Amino acid sequence: MEGPSNGGMLYHEVQEGKLCAVHCVNTVLQGPFFSEFDLAALASDLDQTERQMMTQNTVGAGDFGSAESHNVSLGGDFSIQVLQKALEVWDLQVIPLDSPVAEPAQIDPEEENAFICHLQDHWFTIRKVNGEWYNFDSLYAAPEQLSKFYLSAYLDSLKGAGWSIFLVRGNFPKECPLSSEASNGFGQWLTPEDCVRILKACNSKGESSRAVDPVRRQTSDQFPSLSEAELLAMEDEDLKAAIAASLMDSTPAITISEASVPSTEKSN
Repeated sequence: MEGPSNGGMLYHEVQEGKLCAVHCVNTVLQGPFFSEFDLAALASDLDQTERQMMTQNTVGAGDFGSAESHNVSLGGDFSIQVLQKALEVWDLQVIPLDSPVAEPAQIDPEEENAFICHLQDHWFTIRKVNGEWYNFDSLYAAPEQLSKFYLSAYLDSLKGAGWSIFLVRGNFPKECPLSSEASNGFGQWLTPEDCVRILKACNSKGESSRAVDPVRRQTSDQFPSLSEAELLAMEDEDLKAAIAASLMDSTPAITISEASVPSTEKSN
């Protein structure tokens, strides 16, 4: 009998800055495969392709002739097209849940493997790992297990609240080399028992299960006299500078895939 993937461990990323799209992609893949610079490079490639297509027909080109990106904001919010491109590297399809091809998932979502959820500037993953469903929202300190019955009700509640939901299908990577520290610096490997313990600890202390941004905590320690608003402004400026620098880089985005696509076994 085939054993559990990644030795039964769950890969979770706690929110850093406004990098929820990065966290979303990596928790779909269950491993630290992409960084914000990788997604920014994909966004740059998409922008270039869109400009080339639009300039071939100057009529109606509109804003596509400008240098402004249509696939990543300076605040770090990536478009669904960027997430699609990242997951296509692993031969995964991203399908709107309200499309006809996704109708079976609307009826029996528990038969699927992953969903991506988006509202305003936040992305998160709902993923089945080793037969169990988890909410991998990066704002949570640990993945939260969802029962199969609650999964359907939860997806319905998200849709009712205005969230856009996308189905992810394909051959998901089965294994990712485990390490004590994830390669992107903010991921963590947890057992299901770890998750329960962490969430219970948050509840017992009267704290929200939503995570404290470790970068913000570090910045706060370095600059104790600054207000929360001032700290947030500092983080936003750092992120904007990093995204802008990446978009200025003309290096082809495919370089990210050389490290992102090891020759690992895949499973449904």
